[in-house]
Amino acid sequence: MSDLTAAQRIFILHWGEMGSRWGIGRTAAQIQALLYLSPAPMHAADIAAVLSVARSNVSISLRELQVWGLVKLSSVLGDRKDHFESLKDPLDIAMAVVRERRRREFDPTLNMLRIAVQEAETPIDSDETRARLSKMLKFFEEAATLDDALQRAPDGIAKRFIRGKGRWKDLLTP
Repeated sequence: MSDLTAAQRIFILHWGEMGSRWGIGRTAAQIQALLYLSPAPMHAADIAAVLSVARSNVSISLRELQVWGLVKLSSVLGDRKDHFESLKDPLDIAMAVVRERRRREFDPTLNMLRIAVQEAETPIDSDETRARLSKMLKFFEEAATLDDALQRAPDGIAKRFIRGKGRWKDLLTP
């Protein structure tokens, strides 16, 4: 991290810590942070040199970031090497993280709840168990419906909603 400013180092190191909490590898999150700050797409060898990490680790991390939808391949005129760039809008980054975490964590839980509610129809389970499982399933289905609507909404509408240009902030402010 020799060619980085103090501010860049602070951001990249912290982003790596946060990424590991979100389920993204620490090095992958640091790479995404570097690419976010970078004014131009970067080649994997340059990323490895700036972050002082192994080239193989960079390659694996870049694939992970592409799966998450946080980084995309970019062509640079006159250069045959693959270059990479990060999403630049913080809301797009947040939505990509939410989308992938939903796929990895939320959707399997929703599927399990559907199965559990079906299984709870046997006389062995109590009415209380059935009621609580059904209540949890309903919550997860409603949350999925809200997320589906936000993910399908035209870009401008979702951004206006998230950034508070609608009335939802007024509803939540006492």
